[in-house]
Amino acid sequence: MHTHKTLSQWYQLSNDQGTKRIALVGSYTMAALDRVLKTLAKELAQQATDPNLHWDLTGIQQMDTTGVTLLWHVWKSKRPRQLRLRPEHEKMFERLEHFPPFQLETQHRDFLWPIRRLGELIWLLWQHTAGLVTLIGQLLLDVAYLIRHPVYIPWREISANLFRTGAQALGITALVGFLIGIVLSYLSSRQLQLFGADIFIVNILGMSIIRELGPMLAAILVAGRSGSSMTAQLGVMRVTQELDALTVMGISHSQRLVLPKIVGLGIAMPLLVMWTSAMALFGGMVAAELHLGLNYQFFMTKLPDTVPIANLWLGLGKGVVCGMVIALVACHFGLRVKPNTESLGEGTTSSVVTSITMVIIIDAIFAVLFSNVGLA
Repeated sequence: MHTHKTLSQWYQLSNDQGTKRIALVGSYTMAALDRVLKTLAKELAQQATDPNLHWDLTGIQQMDTTGVTLLWHVWKSKRPRQLRLRPEHEKMFERLEHFPPFQLETQHRDFLWPIRRLGELIWLLWQHTAGLVTLIGQLLLDVAYLIRHPVYIPWREISANLFRTGAQALGITALVGFLIGIVLSYLSSRQLQLFGADIFIVNILGMSIIRELGPMLAAILVAGRSGSSMTAQLGVMRVTQELDALTVMGISHSQRLVLPKIVGLGIAMPLLVMWTSAMALFGGMVAAELHLGLNYQFFMTKLPDTVPIANLWLGLGKGVVCGMVIALVACHFGLRVKPNTESLGEGTTSSVVTSITMVIIIDAIFAVLFSNVGLA
């Protein structure tokens, strides 16, 4: 009879009259096996290759699921022919025998997963498109109803949304617009000085800010600020079952919740565009005065001559369209939120990303359709 010296605190090997035995000793728990788990599993797996080996587990003091899973993996999900167990350990292995054998890695690769994933994305896009079309149709019906019954027009909701999306956004839009104006003016003036064309800073700032940057900055800020707020508001109402309560009381979601948001943001956005553009131009004037020496009076006198008024109307038109689309997308994702907090976070994130993407697409469409409008 001899004893195996390696890892002797965990198991002992013996050969008694030609019968090979392995007796497990110690505590087979997660805390005890933390540092020797891989080494012990490798050595036990080598011993398990002998089908005539007698396993004795009665010497184990404590054993939890880690120890049971270790031995079950060493035995390749099948009990050895010669095995001695304690009654309490017997129940643990019986439960494992009813589980299907687990596999550490997938045997068969799915080569069609790109096609399947593409199909899922197309189906998801179709669902969102159908939902948006349905929501737009319902809003048109609500508008027709309110035209026939003006007493039911939700003036308070529209006013509240106008205040939240417009008045409360004046600070952040002014700050961002002013800083963008300074940066754009400073960088442009550095280049114009190389060619002695300092006075053309008015042309660059006026056209870029009034026609493009002002509407885009305001729309992106509103999409991240007000769009996420609208989605979160409707999503929380879904989670707290307030939308179900409105349905029980016979109150239309689209008429009392969605329509005021779209109308309010449609009115607030062109005002925010004008405000953002004005602050960006003011920042550009400050930088031009400090860097190029162009006084404010020259800037204000030159601006109407270099920038046709059509650019202002084009920017305001972008603001109206972007505002209504942002509110529509935000409300769409808010109504699709499921009654759980995980869906609320996913819906808010998807709403902001989709809104910003739609803003960029709308800007590109306006640039193509009105490419010959407002250019001197």
